[in-house]
Amino acid sequence: MPVMKILTEAELRRIVPLDLEAVKCTEEAFRALAVEGAVQMPPILRLDVPDSRGEVDVKTAYIPGFSGFAIKISPGFFDNPKIGLPSTNGMMVLLSSKTGLVQALLLDNGYLTDVRTAAAGAVAAKHLSRQNASIATVFGAGVQARLQLQALSLVRPIQEVRIWARDLGKAEAFATQLKAEYDFAISVFVDPQKAILGSHVVVTTTPADRPIIDASWLEPGQHITAMGSDAEHKNEIDPLALKRADVYVADSLKQTRRLGELHHAIEAGLFASDAEFPELGQIIAGIRTGRGRDSDITIADLTGTGVQDTAIATLAAHRADERGAGMIFESCK
Repeated sequence: MPVMKILTEAELRRIVPLDLEAVKCTEEAFRALAVEGAVQMPPILRLDVPDSRGEVDVKTAYIPGFSGFAIKISPGFFDNPKIGLPSTNGMMVLLSSKTGLVQALLLDNGYLTDVRTAAAGAVAAKHLSRQNASIATVFGAGVQARLQLQALSLVRPIQEVRIWARDLGKAEAFATQLKAEYDFAISVFVDPQKAILGSHVVVTTTPADRPIIDASWLEPGQHITAMGSDAEHKNEIDPLALKRADVYVADSLKQTRRLGELHHAIEAGLFASDAEFPELGQIIAGIRTGRGRDSDITIADLTGTGVQDTAIATLAAHRADERGAGMIFESCK
């Protein structure tokens, strides 16, 4: 009799923390994406709900060798905090790659997306930033800002953190939380340019629709991970920064041409619409070259991919089986 497992957010938070295994499974998903023709990853299905400042993304990918594939529904309704609700939620469905039957229903409310997004930031920093990078600047003061910093500290010897956010009060509250969790030197900056000055890694985690980082601020040796531009109207990085960078890397070139930071650089006429750039998976697999010198400026444009969702959902299901988590639901016809 067909059965599936149902896992709640609380269970998923317990069995799938943001750890090195989560980073590794995300890294391997990107590696798989680099193998020509192996992964099946259709374009993102996107629905806008403008009356409620809402958006819904549906992502999926089939990775050969994986026993299942995930379909993720990810809503973001950005007025929700005004009525005491979180701005993001959602769920993932894991289906068998052999039969198509549902294996697991992951009621994560966006938690697994948060984990795999932060893990992707760690993968980008691992392969593109200087190995001795110790000063990090985070733009934003929300959940992803905290998780990106946590993930970064797994792969780089972070000793100092700078924080900038448009809401100074939120930035200061975020800094207070971090000081209770880490031994880093933590500072809040009012001036975003000063926050970047001398930093080794810069991570942007905002829903900005106009650049918050100017190309002229970038310094030799810096790495920038931009992960907020997951829709056509979002834009965190000055398009000229991509022109100035020594290395620009996409998570998925097809996606960043349509909705990432590259999309805005193409619209500005700085690159042709079919300009070729390396993808993160190609660098992981050794197919393309990333940072060549300590003085290189590198930019990772992360828009979020279906392979990440399949990877993290598979990890969640595996850990649930190992630890006896979740509720078994028998379906019959």
